[in-house]
Amino acid sequence: MSDLSIGEVAAEASVRTSTIRYYEKMGLLPKPLRRNARRRYDRAILERIAIVQFAKRVGFSIAEMKILLDGVPGRPPPERWRKLAHEKVTQIDQLIADATTVHRMLLATLDQKCPKLVERERLLREGRSGS
Repeated sequence: MSDLSIGEVAAEASVRTSTIRYYEKMGLLPKPLRRNARRRYDRAILERIAIVQFAKRVGFSIAEMKILLDGVPGRPPPERWRKLAHEKVTQIDQLIADATTVHRMLLATLDQKCPKLVERERLLREGRSGS
């Protein structure tokens, strides 16, 4: 039954009403029923918002969330989640590796009286770390 207003949904989900409208516009939430030109929601929308919020928190893009939620009114199929989560873990692993390299390169320059930044860039272009 569609018995919640957008304000009630926002309060229960701890999001702004504008966030709900944005998620609807992006296709992450289904278009709500309207009664007297006002949005009315079923309580199931709260679960859908929680899924979107979690996916956002772990770094999923809008496009990835659309893939996750496409064609399912409630919770996405576990196998779809696992596939997308595995892809995200791979992306995060690469991000960590890249950040570790940058961290190491910055630390190497801090120990030098003259960090020789120009020379270090040349070494990087040649495929050497220059540490």
